[in-house]
Amino acid sequence: MKKTNWIKLLFIIAGIYDGILGILFLIIPLRIYQMAQVTPPNHIGYVQFPALLLIIFAVLFFQIAKDPVINRNLILYGISLKFSYCAVVFPHWWMNDIPFMWVPFAFCDLLFLILFILVYQRLKPIN
Repeated sequence: MKKTNWIKLLFIIAGIYDGILGILFLIIPLRIYQMAQVTPPNHIGYVQFPALLLIIFAVLFFQIAKDPVINRNLILYGISLKFSYCAVVFPHWWMNDIPFMWVPFAFCDLLFLILFILVYQRLKPIN
């Protein structure tokens, strides 16, 4: 087994995770808000734009999975995405200022963030 196989699998899982979330929030956002008993924003575009961004990042993660060594530089974008989400959700959660529906996603993203950082450090850049 090659040493990058687990890394490829990690980014495939990240791509599937973000892709599914993006698609769900794109096509059935109101149902998700209703199920979580959370009032949706005043315009559905505030949900659809981030949903499309998640789909774009899913494509990015699949690209990284093709060859993590060659695409090492793209991992920084994944790190930035996961850090950004955690940096927004966790402080609001600690202040009891955000619906809980967002918190499980933050814990998933925290795990991805840690793993992405470890992978980025482990992979050697191509000169």
